[in-house]
Amino acid sequence: MDINKKKQIAEDLRTRFEKASIVILTDYKGLNVESLNALRRKLRAVGAEYQVVKNSLLVRASEGNDVALIKDHFKGPSAITLSDADPVAPAKILADFVKENKDFEIKVGVLGGKAIDASGLNALSTLPSREVMLAKVLSVMNAVPTSLVTALSDVPRRMLNVLQAIKDQKAGSA
Repeated sequence: MDINKKKQIAEDLRTRFEKASIVILTDYKGLNVESLNALRRKLRAVGAEYQVVKNSLLVRASEGNDVALIKDHFKGPSAITLSDADPVAPAKILADFVKENKDFEIKVGVLGGKAIDASGLNALSTLPSREVMLAKVLSVMNAVPTSLVTALSDVPRRMLNVLQAIKDQKAGSA
């Protein structure tokens, strides 16, 4: 590969690193092409991509962005997972893939400008998906006005009950 092609790949990676919400570095040694393609399909379904990249290109592409935090881990066979959208979904897929393929290893990642080790990425993978979290927030937001309406409507209802009891008491004594 000539130097211009390498520069172009590194610049493309740098642009994708800057847009990505999460970058996960993995070690793919011992896996066959079929397994890697299956992983790529699963990741593509959630808006993420998986790419095997030479370490020298990763170092060059990481200069000047958050991925530089993990450049010490660019050793051995390395591949990256990038996602612009939900950072939890690719972490879940990779954690499940590790369970199925003992040779596959999650090295480290970058999320929100901070480096995350493999145990942190595994913890991230246990979080509910973005849609589930948004549904929970929506239900909490919906519960507050509902509770307020219930509390406000309870006051006149109780007043009516008191007035009805007074009316029944006066009617019973007359």
